[in-house]
Amino acid sequence: MSEAREILTWDTFGQAGRELARMIAADGYRPDVIVSVARGGVFVAGLLAYALDCKNMNLVNVEFYTGVGTTLPMPVMLAPVPDVVDFSNKRVLIADDVADSGKTLRLIYDFCRDTVAEVRSAVIYQKPSSSVRCEYVWKHTAEWINFPWSDQPPVVGRTGQVLDA
Repeated sequence: MSEAREILTWDTFGQAGRELARMIAADGYRPDVIVSVARGGVFVAGLLAYALDCKNMNLVNVEFYTGVGTTLPMPVMLAPVPDVVDFSNKRVLIADDVADSGKTLRLIYDFCRDTVAEVRSAVIYQKPSSSVRCEYVWKHTAEWINFPWSDQPPVVGRTGQVLDA
């Protein structure tokens, strides 16, 4: 992994999200539901839901990254898994912060593709290594990305101890 970093600030994120929403709107795609990939996709999905006036949102919890640049062999959906019936015959927009390997997006595409009317994806960043080519991308990069929601360490550890007092 290179030392070069893509730095996304909250201000730039707001601009990026609006530009992404304009791309989707200009393309004529009107999602019935936005599926957010937790955790980073929550921010993107919320911004897109407001900008595209889509009130139907769903959340998919996926575990894949275990640290900076380290992953599980394959992504895994965590409970509660959404009911695919909720997506039946709907235009679905999958929202995430980054398409890195594409494995997380592929998992969600495969999960809902046979029941939805149409599925597309929107991300702030797409890397050249992604096996999924998203329909809507704000920026392409090969660099590691510092997102404003994850660039600081947690204040509480997994066992509940306060790390940042």
